[in-house]
Order: sequence, then structure tokens, then C-alpha cells
Amino acid sequence: MRRAKPPQRLPARPEKAGPRPAAGRDESWLWGRHAVAAALANPRRRWRRLVVLPSERAAAEALAMAARAERLGDEGAVEVTDRAALNRLLPAGAVHQGWALAVLPLMPPDLEDVLREAATRPGRTVIVVLDRVGDPHNVGAVLRSAAAFGAAAVIVAEHGAPPATGVVAKAASGALDQVPLVRATNLARTLDRLKAAGFWCCGLDAAAQEPLAALDPGPRVALVLGAEGGGLRRLVREECDWLARLPTRPEQPSLNVSNAAAIALYELARRGPGG
Repeated sequence: MRRAKPPQRLPARPEKAGPRPAAGRDESWLWGRHAVAAALANPRRRWRRLVVLPSERAAAEALAMAARAERLGDEGAVEVTDRAALNRLLPAGAVHQGWALAVLPLMPPDLEDVLREAATRPGRTVIVVLDRVGDPHNVGAVLRSAAAFGAAAVIVAEHGAPPATGVVAKAASGALDQVPLVRATNLARTLDRLKAAGFWCCGLDAAAQEPLAALDPGPRVALVLGAEGGGLRRLVREECDWLARLPTRPEQPSLNVSNAAAIALYELARRGPGG
């Protein structure tokens, strides 16, 4: 149903000594230089172990020192090890670039906190809502685009969405520690809450009549995307004020959800709040 348009140097372990075999029970690993650097720079993040290859030691010590200077905590020393030992710490095939960080989970961000902050943001505020998107690579890629184009948050369903583990963090290339990833129990009710806060909800649908570029969604937009193939669920679709499509060719009307999100976020950022 649609509504009318709104008018000291850190000690390191000896290089020949391999790291302890695993993170603690409440810890998980992040890997890749961008994901690790973003986690170290995030004042809300607590970490226990930073494990790197010898070639990355100086950079890792500098980042860890800066992180410890910014906040109090019980973060550990930089551990230096060889590639084989580092590979054993991480899931098979993890592209770590010589960096791994054992972290504690972030405190889940609260939607009300996001909305309070959004009220003070200049220009257009965009929140991305993902319906039935369960692939961690896709969620991570959407987070990366959200960070690149200045989205205020990404909202996912509590059930079905992947946990914020190393796979999401690596695909997000640091954005997991930059963009709030909010988990909602009920997406339809969450869209109602966004509307009450002044957001207009625009669902992407390859079969929609109007292209996204033809709409004027106003200064606050919730961009709603469904999984490739299944699309938006009925109740989520019905909560959208508009349905819009991207200008794809009829021979290939749909895109991977992360690609669709990037294009839509670019379009909203390009036009600005009044375009």
C-alpha cells in the first residue's frame, strides 16, 4: 500500500613460537587487514589476541598501541607466527592477509539509538533493511556498500540472518565495525517503527512499475531488499510505501542483493535529499 509523497611499544611473542590453538569460548576470530584494523579502531570492540605474520609485525604493533591508548581494556600483546600456524587458527580457506584478531562480540546496537542519531544527521538518512538474506558474504557486502555511501544502519531479521562472524567481517572489509548491524525480531513491525520516525519505506522489486530514479523518497528512506529469487515476503512488501525497480534489462531483471543494494544506495546518494 502506498502513501502520497512527502512534500609504548607492545611486546611480541618470539617469531618461532606458534600461537595458542584457538580463541576462548566467548571469542571469535576476525581476519583480513581491513577487518582487523577497523575492529582495533572501534572503541566499542574488545579484543584478546592479535596474531600476525612477521612481515605485518610493525604495522600490527602500531595499530594495537593506538587502540590501547584510546581505551582501557585487557587486550593482549601482538603475537607473531608463521603462515601454517595462522592458517590453523582460522576456518579453511580464510583469506587473512597475515592478520587475525580474537574478539569478543559487539553489543548489539539498538534501533532506538540508531533513530536518535539519525535525527541529528544532515542530509538524507538511509537505513537498509534486508529480508531473508542469509548469506554472510551478501550481508557483509551490503554493510560495505552502506559504509561507502553513508547509510545509517543495516537491519536484518533476528532469525535467518547470519551471525556477525569473521566471514561477514571479511566481506564487509571493516564496515562491520563502522555501520550498526541491527537485528529485528519482526521486520514488518520494524518498518512500522521506521515510518513513525519519519522514514518512507521503499522496497526494491524487479517487477515494480516505477524505477527508483523516478521517486522522491524524501530525506529519510528505508531501503528494503529481499533475497535473490524469493524477494520480499508479503507482509514486508505490504508495509512498503513504494515499490521500485532498478533499470535492468528484461533479459536479466534481477541482481544479487548486494549488487542491488550498492546501486540503489549510489542512486540515493547521488541525488541528495531533494533529488
